[in-house]
Amino acid sequence: MDDLQLTLKTTFGYNAFRPLQREIIDTALAGRDVFALLPTGGGKSLCFQLPALHRHGLTVVVSPLIALMKDQVDQLQAAGVAATYLNSSVGADEARSRLAAGEIILSIDGRTVDPAMDLSKVLNGPPTRDVRLKVKSVKGEERTVVIRPIGYDAVPRLLYDKWVRDNRRAVETATKGQAGYVHIAGMDEPSLLKFEEELFSAAAGKRGLVIDVRENGGGSTTDHLLTMLTQPRHAIAVARDGKPGYPQDRKIYASWNKPIVVLCNQNSFSNAEIFSHAIKTLKRGKVVGVPTAGGVVSTGSVGIMDIGTLRLPFRGWFLPDTGEDMELHGCVPDVVVWPEPGDLPRGKDVQLHRALEVLLAEVKAFEAKPQPKLRYATEREKK
Repeated sequence: MDDLQLTLKTTFGYNAFRPLQREIIDTALAGRDVFALLPTGGGKSLCFQLPALHRHGLTVVVSPLIALMKDQVDQLQAAGVAATYLNSSVGADEARSRLAAGEIILSIDGRTVDPAMDLSKVLNGPPTRDVRLKVKSVKGEERTVVIRPIGYDAVPRLLYDKWVRDNRRAVETATKGQAGYVHIAGMDEPSLLKFEEELFSAAAGKRGLVIDVRENGGGSTTDHLLTMLTQPRHAIAVARDGKPGYPQDRKIYASWNKPIVVLCNQNSFSNAEIFSHAIKTLKRGKVVGVPTAGGVVSTGSVGIMDIGTLRLPFRGWFLPDTGEDMELHGCVPDVVVWPEPGDLPRGKDVQLHRALEVLLAEVKAFEAKPQPKLRYATEREKK
């Protein structure tokens, strides 16, 4: 066993490389540029993680997905690898930043501050400026730090990322790690790709999955999502030294055939409503929340001479079992749960809590179904 295979086994827990991984890693370690295009689940992360352990110095990885960065760093740290990440989710109170939890801010840009004053008088200013803070530690030591404030346009995204992290943590805690949580922000390609990746990260090893389309404005990706969630199961495959399953690289998309519960609300629009309707129609899982907006109609733009454009409906959507028009007929959840005013600021999500109760019941029923005993060819009776 050479050094790379030893690291593969002892650090990452794999007995063998997947197709093309060894060639990519050898090329990277030889100091040559390499462009690798692998399918989802093909083991791309290992192609830069393993070489980093066999080279001197620091390895910097640029990733477009905050959730994926955290998952990878957590896995590396659990394996004993020194790793960290830096992105917009890192607040000034985190250990890697310049402020420490418990420190008291004494002055801002030279002006003494206290809890009774209006801090906006000293905080208002150009968003690109540096702000000098004089702080006192819990030990009474004073020091000066400089931070750069974020702009208002970054706040919604940071709040959204925190909301998703909080929901994922709540699901993890409430189910003791049995269920995963995924929020689909929009029915668009970036959200679709993120959902597919999270079937490997947030859902990996889970017994059930919460799919949240609350606050989803719509788009056009329902059929792609359903392809992942309703993939026909025509065979059971068992790899050498593996467990029963099916090779993901044989599929168009990553797929999930275990129980799901879908969350929707009054701010789920258009294609997010079609998705919620579809989950009920196909009986793929239970829907929890409140009725969706009822704004389902395909529209396009028509040019008007010397004036501009006009939005024009060109396609209606109807339920296949009842024939009802989805326009002005939102998806009514199987379990309707209305939150109380003030629940969200208090960090209370009654819809998510109820969804977990529904999901765990679905998981129990799913796992109680009898499974066939696999019988190898060598075990058949010869006639």
